Amino acid sequence: MKRLVSDYGMLGALLLLCAFFSWRTWDEQHPTGEAAGQLVASAVEKAVGGKGRVLIAARDNDEDRLFTSTLSNRLSKAGLTIVSIVHGEPADARRAMNAAVETGGGIDVIACNHATAAWPVFKGLAEKIPQLAHTVIIQPRSYHWPNFLKTDNLLNIANQIVVIAIIAIGMTLVIITGGIDLSVGSIVALSAVVTTWLIARVAGAEQASVTAMILACAAGVAVGAAMGLFSGVMITGFAIPPFIVTLAMMLVGSGFAYLLARGESIYQIPESFIWLGRGTVAGVPNSVVLMLVLYFVAHVVMSRMALGRYVYAVGGNREAARLSGVPVVTVLLLAYTLSGALAGLGGVITASQLKSGSPNYGTMYELYVIAAVVVGGTSLSGGEGKIFGTLIGAFIIAVIQNGMNLTGVESYTQKVVLGLVILGAVLLDMLKKRGWFRRTRIAREAVR
Repeated sequence: MKRLVSDYGMLGALLLLCAFFSWRTWDEQHPTGEAAGQLVASAVEKAVGGKGRVLIAARDNDEDRLFTSTLSNRLSKAGLTIVSIVHGEPADARRAMNAAVETGGGIDVIACNHATAAWPVFKGLAEKIPQLAHTVIIQPRSYHWPNFLKTDNLLNIANQIVVIAIIAIGMTLVIITGGIDLSVGSIVALSAVVTTWLIARVAGAEQASVTAMILACAAGVAVGAAMGLFSGVMITGFAIPPFIVTLAMMLVGSGFAYLLARGESIYQIPESFIWLGRGTVAGVPNSVVLMLVLYFVAHVVMSRMALGRYVYAVGGNREAARLSGVPVVTVLLLAYTLSGALAGLGGVITASQLKSGSPNYGTMYELYVIAAVVVGGTSLSGGEGKIFGTLIGAFIIAVIQNGMNLTGVESYTQKVVLGLVILGAVLLDMLKKRGWFRRTRIAREAVR
C-alpha cells in the first residue's frame, strides 16, 4: 500500500482537483440540440396527447436545426400537426403566429428551446394575440450539473493535453536516466513544418494521397528521432551535459523550422489530413486513443521488459549499471531517440489538429512536458518514476488550466498557480529523497 501511494499518490490529488472544480462549476444546465428535441417532444405529447397543432421556434444555427429536426420528426410520427418551423429571429416567430391565426387553424403548443422561450414575442401572448390565449409554450426542463463534468469538456481536456502527454512519455525515460530534454518544443514545430511542407510541395498539396500523407508523417517523426539521436550522441560520446546539448538543439530545431517554412504557416494540405487530430472513434478523439495505446505500451516496456529495468538502473547509478553489464550508452541513445521521435509524433498530431504547419508550434511545450513528468512523481535526480504517473501528472496540469478557465481565473494568475504546483511537486520529491518525512515520523515517535 505504501508503494502504491508513493507511485500513484498524485491520482488522489487529481481526483480532489476534479471534485473541487466540479463544485466550483455547479450550475443550471439547459439541454440543447437532439437532447432538447427529445425532451420537448415528450412534454408536448404529454400536454396535448395525439392531436394538436404545434409551432416550433428556434434560432438559425446548426444546434437549433438539430433540435427542430429531432422534434418535428418525433411529433409527426406521433400524429401531431406541425404548423410551422421557424429558424430565425423573434420577428419571424411573430409572422408565423399571425399566419396561423389568419388561416383559422390556431396553435395549441409553441415548442421552444431555452433561448427562444425567452424571446419577448412570447411574453404576454394572450394580450398581443388574443386568439392564442390558450396556447401553451413548452421548453426543455433544466437541470443542475457541473460544467466541468460535461462530456464535451472532459473530451476537450483529454484532446488538449494529448500532445503534451505523448511527448511526456519520452521525457519520462530521459529524466529517469538522469537527463533532460529541452528540445522537444522545437521538434514539435520542425516535425509539423516538415510534414506539411512535404505534403504541400512534394505530395501534391490538396490532392495528396493517403500513402503520401503517411510517408510525410513518417518523415516528420523521423526528423524528431534524428534530432534526439544526435543529442544522445553528443551526451554519450562527448560527455556534454544534457541541459547544454538539448538547449542547443532547441535553437537548431526552431531555426530549421523557420528556414524551411520561411517564417510562414503551411496550409496547402488535404482536408482528410485532420483524421488523426480531429477524427473520432465512438466519440473519442483518435489522438486520445493513440495516446492511451502508447501509454499502455510504454508501461509494459518499463515494468515488464529488460529495457525498462536498464533505464531505471542507468538513472539510479550509472557506474554500477555499467559494471553490471547494462549497455549504458545504448540505453541513453535509445531514451533520447524515443524522446525526439515522440516529440516528432506530437508535431504531426498538432499539424493534423490545426490543419497546418507553423514554426510557432510547440512554444513552451518543454516546460509543460517537464511539469507533467515531475508532477507525476518522476524524480529529477533520476532512477524513479512511473509511466502512468506521468499521465496523471499531464491530466493534473490540464485539469488545473481547464478548471481555472471555467472559473474565470485570468491567464497571469494561472501561470502563478502552475508555477507553484511545479515547485511544490519538486519540493515534495526532494524532501522524500532526503528522508525528511521519515525523520519527522521518528521524531514524533520519540516524543511520544
